[in-house]
Amino acid sequence: MPADQPELRTVDVTRYVTPLREGGSLPAIVEADDDFLYVLKFRGAGQGAKALIAELIAGELARLLGLRIPEIVFATLDEAFGRTEPDEEIQDLLRASEGLNLGLHYLAGAITFDPLVTTVDARLASQIVWLDCFITNVDRTVRNTNMLIWHKELWLIDHGASLYFHHSGQPWDEQARRPFAPIKDHVLLSRATELEAVDAEFRQLLTPDRIRAIVALVPDAWLTDESSTESADERRAVYANFLETRLTYSQTFVNAANDARKALV
Repeated sequence: MPADQPELRTVDVTRYVTPLREGGSLPAIVEADDDFLYVLKFRGAGQGAKALIAELIAGELARLLGLRIPEIVFATLDEAFGRTEPDEEIQDLLRASEGLNLGLHYLAGAITFDPLVTTVDARLASQIVWLDCFITNVDRTVRNTNMLIWHKELWLIDHGASLYFHHSGQPWDEQARRPFAPIKDHVLLSRATELEAVDAEFRQLLTPDRIRAIVALVPDAWLTDESSTESADERRAVYANFLETRLTYSQTFVNAANDARKALV
């Protein structure tokens, strides 16, 4: 598909392989009906569908910008899984996640990125730092890099903590204009010396049509619940407007990131 017309495959989960007991959301490695393994992110986990929305939007934005992201798929979970799982905590999670969830292609044999072992060049570091400022990703620190080395290349994973404005209850338009203070703890910040050039490049790539095409991928079921007074399309518009506004004010977060980097070095 063209870059401005993204499309995600849908797979059916056929086997629960093993939980990944990292953090509180209990993702799992599963096998699907296409015989591939996926890291499954559950709709019924702690942050609910919002974490899946962030994972999808942030991941596909990163892919559009040319960064390496494991393939993202919609993953359907049958109710039978909850009946056969002996672990009560996992059983509850499976039952709460029946239906449509999100999977990322499992990078078998990948190793966690270690900044003491692998040096990232300034351009790639700047691209990743810019992305994380844009999507307000708080989770790419030395303690938890959320990057993998697979076939000698750097891959980005785990963006469920992005777009945290949707948890805050504060006006989205105010948050869209703010710098990104947590960037001071970014694992690649000291290498990100080309933010201005990356900003100019990425602003050209992230057209409103491309942003809205990615946001349009989010399923209705993830956007509405019994407590919601907005329609799925209204919620999608909030995400698209947040991202478009943030892009308009990108110089704000670029300046803040540059200042934070200079304070480090």
